[in-house]
Parts: sequence; structure tokens; C-alpha cells
Amino acid sequence: MTVPPVRGPYLSVIVPSHDSARTLATCLDAIVRSDLPRDCWELIVVDDASADDSALIAAEYADTVISLPGNARGPAYARNRGFEVSRGEGVVFVNPDARVHSDTLRRIALVFAHEPDVSAVFGSYDTRSPAVGVVSTYRNLLHHYVHLQSAGDAETFWAVCGAVRREVFLEAGMYDEWRFARPQVEDMELGQRIRARGHKIVLHPEISVTNLTEWTFRDAIHSDLRDRGVPWMRLLMGQRASQDSDRIALKTVERTNTGFVWAALIFFLVATIAWDARWLIATAVSIQAILFVNRHLYSFFERERGLLFTVRAIPMHLVYYVVFGIAMAVGWCLHVLVGDSRPAPLVEAYAEVGLQTWPPVPTKQTAVAQRSPATTS
Repeated sequence: MTVPPVRGPYLSVIVPSHDSARTLATCLDAIVRSDLPRDCWELIVVDDASADDSALIAAEYADTVISLPGNARGPAYARNRGFEVSRGEGVVFVNPDARVHSDTLRRIALVFAHEPDVSAVFGSYDTRSPAVGVVSTYRNLLHHYVHLQSAGDAETFWAVCGAVRREVFLEAGMYDEWRFARPQVEDMELGQRIRARGHKIVLHPEISVTNLTEWTFRDAIHSDLRDRGVPWMRLLMGQRASQDSDRIALKTVERTNTGFVWAALIFFLVATIAWDARWLIATAVSIQAILFVNRHLYSFFERERGLLFTVRAIPMHLVYYVVFGIAMAVGWCLHVLVGDSRPAPLVEAYAEVGLQTWPPVPTKQTAVAQRSPATTS
């Protein structure tokens, strides 16, 4: 289908980078090759204290490069600094390990131009990741499938390739650089605040990017536990404490899968300790239930990569829910024992006294929401 020319909103594409030299050139080259007319968008790269050549690579492609000195402060902080020098009516966030398609920016611009009720939009990974190995392929296909099944109205946001109208981003308070000093769930949390203010977020899987990340099994476990599961659970618990639990919830399928996997583990341990085969039957029943609940996902795996890959991916999927269950428990314990996550004590102290520095000290959402973006000629 031919998409009509876009005369709509001017976009600011912001790419945060920290030691991303391996994929950054591929990411930026794809952006500059977009079929959206070049005068409709600007490209801003924020180099977050990289020790590699990220800034030099960015200078070859970007209209603006911001180099942040000192220690890395995370993508939430970097994206906010990029926004402060941006001029677009729509702000597009792209991760440095994602390769946009030629029509990605055009599709985003069309949504903002023709769907005035949409305040934010995000896309999905495609199925063509160049990363090899079962772990990378499994994670990429799982993410693609989940987003494909969740198309339409969304309760969260995805900053790998997502866009927000400028005024909505300001109203929501921008990214929470106060709590998220590393890549975690800062985009999901932003989406929750956007939705809490009554704005509409949509997921369009046809707005797609290619995932350039190569995962090891250890990296995947570390990310799912430390950077996704635990922060997400703490966010969920904090929201329930504030009586706003309708905005973020664990999907029924996630709770069901986690319950079945942990039931299978417990039954197997009991069978091993008690040396009673009846518990092994219960284990088998639990595993059968997992396979049934996820039958459409596994069929998708088989269509995309074949039966052998699917057989190898199923154990990884079970491990994913084991880690998810651990993350829920750890997140709950941290919420009860420690409370909400907080920044480093020095950052908190500087922010409390209103110290003016460059780069600025990470600020609380209330302070961020009052800040107006700088403009450039």
C-alpha cells in the first residue's frame, strides 16, 4: 500500500549512546537513509560518557551531538538531555542497538499527522535479527510475538523505537532520571505516567526495527532479573501502595506461566526428596499445562525457525519464568524492606539543595516536569 507524503509534524530523533561503537554506525546509517524527507526531522545523539569512539561515529551522522562527561548516568538521563535541545513536535527515541527500516520514521509521522488522539506510539522488533545463537534468536522472536499479540492500545511505552508528542512528554515529566541510573524499565514507567494522565498510547508492530543485540545466556538472566523483573515488580508494588494499581498489572498469561513453572519445580523437588513417583506425575502435568498455554507461541517459533529451534527454545522459555518468579519475590522483598528505589546519596544531596551544574544533577520528576526545553536556531 502506498503511503501518502508526510507534511505533518517535525520529528526529533534522539539516540542515547554509551560505549555503543559496535552498533551505533549501523543504527545511525539506517536512520539517515529513512524515506521521510530529511527536512522533516533532526537527529540528536547523546553520548553518555562513552570510553569508545561513539561520539566520533555520531559526529559523522547527527545534526547535534551532546557529549556528557564524567560517569554514565543511564539512557533516561541521556534522552532527557537530548530532548532539551530538540525542536520537534514529536520526539522519537531509538536505541543504538536497533536498525530502523526505511519507512519507520514515516510511519511514526503518519500516526501523529492523522491520529490526533494518539499521544505516543511505539513499534516492535522484526524477525530478521543478524545475531546468531539460540539465546539471541529466542529473545528476539519472543519480543516480536508479544508485541504482535499486543497491538493496539497499550499501557506502557517502548523506547527502543517509540515516539511521544512533545507537549505530552513534558506534561508527563520526561524520563525518571532520578530512579533509573541504568537501562531498566524507565520507558515502561514513562508510559504508565502518560496513561495516568489520560493520554492514548498505541503499539503498531508494522513500525519495526531490527534488533542488533547479541545475547549470551548469562547476559539474558542478568538483564531479566536485575534490569527488568526486579525494577518492574518494585514499580508495581509502589503503584499498589499509592492506590493506582490499574495502570500496571501482570498479565494473566504471565502469572499462569510463572505458577505452572514453579509448581513443576516444587513437585520435582518433592519427588526427588520423597522418592515418590506420584510427584513426578504432577510435574509432568504442570509441564503439559505450560506447553498448552504457550502452544501458539511455540507454533510461531516453529514457523519462523523450525522444529529443532523450538525444542531448544522451550527450556529457555521455562527458565525465563523461573527468573521471573525470583524477580517477583526479590522485588517484593525490596519494596517491603527498603521501599522505593533511590539514586546515589550524593546525587540526592545535590538535588535537594538545588545545585546547578553541567551536566545537571539528576532531578526528581516534579522538578523535571517544570523544566522547559532549550531551543536552537
